[in-house]
Amino acid sequence: MNKIDTPDGLKPVCVIPREKAVFRLDGQGFWRNAGGRFRLKKVIDYFHAAIDHDENGYYVIHDKGGIMEKVYFPYEDTALFVFDVIIDKSIILVLNTKKRIELKPDNLFSENDALYLTHEGHRIKFAERALMKISGFISEKENRLVFEYSGKVYPLES
Repeated sequence: MNKIDTPDGLKPVCVIPREKAVFRLDGQGFWRNAGGRFRLKKVIDYFHAAIDHDENGYYVIHDKGGIMEKVYFPYEDTALFVFDVIIDKSIILVLNTKKRIELKPDNLFSENDALYLTHEGHRIKFAERALMKISGFISEKENRLVFEYSGKVYPLES
């Protein structure tokens, strides 16, 4: 069994492949299992904050009685979502993982009536709440969706 370095020292790690995961992330950013959508905010926040990525895909890792369980989970569309938008001197996007990134409008695109961006090779989808907050910057010009910000117009390629 491999080991992983944690703040408490080295701990053994058990890897669970995607096809054996008992939970998944749906296309709207909601965690689900056989019982349906997760309801406890504390659990939901924990799962989102635990998302990481390596060469094998997205996973969550947690301590399960002294053994670190690394679970590659299935997801629809993408594992990363913009959950909040902070508009100040710049536009800051708050991801489901709690990471904050500055919006680069050149990285926005639309697909299947949804708004996305790419960041460091990751595909990130705007959740409904975040989309509502940023929708004032989106309009249609010459039959194309565009994002207007700081006097510039960015076409939202599909």
